Amino acid sequence: MTAGTAGPGRRWLDRLWARGRDFLGTELAIMGGAMTWVSERHLVAAISNGGGFGVIACGSMTAKLLDAEIAATKGLTKKPFGVNLITLHPDLIELVDVCTKHKIGHVVLAGGLPPAPAIARIKQSGAKLVCFAPALAIAKKLLRDVDAIVIEGSEAGGHIGPVSTGVLAQEILPNVTEVPVFVAGGIGHGTAIASYLEMGASGVQLGTRFVCAHESIAHPKFKQTFIRASSRDAVPSVQLDARLPVIPVRALANAGTHKFADLQRAVIDRVNRNELSPKDAQLEIERFWAGALRRAVIDGDVETGSVMAGQSVGLVKREQSTKDILDELVAQACEALESRASASLDRAPEAKLGAGLRTRAGA
Repeated sequence: MTAGTAGPGRRWLDRLWARGRDFLGTELAIMGGAMTWVSERHLVAAISNGGGFGVIACGSMTAKLLDAEIAATKGLTKKPFGVNLITLHPDLIELVDVCTKHKIGHVVLAGGLPPAPAIARIKQSGAKLVCFAPALAIAKKLLRDVDAIVIEGSEAGGHIGPVSTGVLAQEILPNVTEVPVFVAGGIGHGTAIASYLEMGASGVQLGTRFVCAHESIAHPKFKQTFIRASSRDAVPSVQLDARLPVIPVRALANAGTHKFADLQRAVIDRVNRNELSPKDAQLEIERFWAGALRRAVIDGDVETGSVMAGQSVGLVKREQSTKDILDELVAQACEALESRASASLDRAPEAKLGAGLRTRAGA
């Protein structure tokens, strides 16, 4: 079965994620997770051309670089795609203006609560605003400003929150229905997609699963590390000082993991000596991750670089085209839905028999 194949499972799937598809303007309600250095023009365009919704990871790009990246992505796809901006970026408003210039239809703000000036600027542009909610209270607070929410659990790669995807889904999906909600973190198989849609999600977001796509520019060594890894190899970084709110990062354990611990100690010492404010300290740590990630993704330094990966890395078994990955996920979701429907029909006569016995028994 492919993404375009008709069948009862596909028809059911399309009903379940109709709201997400309408919101994104796509055939599939599958968003590409924004992965710095990985989610660039080639992978983003491939996801969108495959029926999903690619998202450019702006990361620490300058406005000029983002301008060029969006233009290049437009040259590779005519399908909808979005841009992910980090709220801590010092030039956030300028980056929003670049998105406005290119008439980007969906802007994703990540890395913290969205600042009011950025929200206002995005709303003025006419773009749809998507934000992350790591808890129900934050999701409720965001409702007055956002057009959609992503809930991302701790199984995800890169920066993570403290709560698992499964728990967040149970907490948020039944209680947030005003806007579309996309579920992310640890999703690598279509069965999970079907399950979250049945729980009330409008769609999903996947990152790790696309790293080993043919269209991904990640270094061959980076991809091979993913293919060889197991789920338990993707571990979160450790925060050494509660005064320094370092957001944990999930990556494959290597020598770079120890380097990060050393950097934290050095930064903490500078904060203690009043040489750095906590905010500047956090920015310095973010710069460390950006550099370490580039060494791994682009240069292939998988020993001392940062090999950010979600726990679904254990489900990445080979390099495939982006279209094949999307088709595989859809086929798995359709199969899961059809299996559940068949099981339900198989149980129907038993349910009717049980009802009849209860009636005769005077129940």
